Amino acid sequence: MADPTYGLQGKTVLITGAAGGIGSALARAFLAQGTQLVLLDRSAAPLDALVESLHSSRVCSAMCDLGSDAEVAAVAAIVKERFGQLDVLVNNAGTEYPTPIADEAPDAMARWASLLDNNVTSMVRLTQALLPMLPRGASVINQSSIWGRIGVAGFSAYAASKHAVVGLTRSLALELGPRGVRVNAVCPGWVHTAAALRSLTAMAQAQGRSEAEVEREILAKQAMPAMLTPDDLAGVFLFLASAGASPITGQCIVTSHGEVMA
Repeated sequence: MADPTYGLQGKTVLITGAAGGIGSALARAFLAQGTQLVLLDRSAAPLDALVESLHSSRVCSAMCDLGSDAEVAAVAAIVKERFGQLDVLVNNAGTEYPTPIADEAPDAMARWASLLDNNVTSMVRLTQALLPMLPRGASVINQSSIWGRIGVAGFSAYAASKHAVVGLTRSLALELGPRGVRVNAVCPGWVHTAAALRSLTAMAQAQGRSEAEVEREILAKQAMPAMLTPDDLAGVFLFLASAGASPITGQCIVTSHGEVMA
């Protein structure tokens, strides 16, 4: 069966964290819809490899540390000069690692604060810089997590950051609604990516259990027991970017095979 058409042909889409598992799947999905892509990542080699694999003149890329005002401003200048406007902003970049509250390492609080900056403040910085390029009808899609809806032992910073993304999404939806810009979030469950697998390993080690046992327990909580793949999420992002989702803003779409129902 052919991929559905979402009416995105000719639209300009920017994706952060593009070289990762979810980011690269989103890049392929949006490109297949006939969009122009701006792909950002802070890792040069994976980003270059992704761009090369896409084989398209409709793709441009830039290394960008989203924690840098100067680098974010440079990206905004590229978007303005090359495209004039940005129709879809996908704030996908993020960091995930354990932050147990009993951690007494000297850098524990610095790592906690860094995760919040990477996962939340960077979204604000980039969205603010690109705001002048977002026309009426534009869509901002933020990457949250089901851990932005629940608590998770040992991962307080990550869970707090994803809760913050939910609050940011709802607040920006109200703030940007009068401008005709929609803001939504996607809250995935367990997706088969390197970052998720590292978290699975960390959870197993903290609990003194095997990874297989922890994974079985996770899947048992799902209505459809299976790990998601990055490609499973693509249709949700494409829909939220499309005119078909025009009544939808301020929403956090849970995609977890039924592990979290909200």
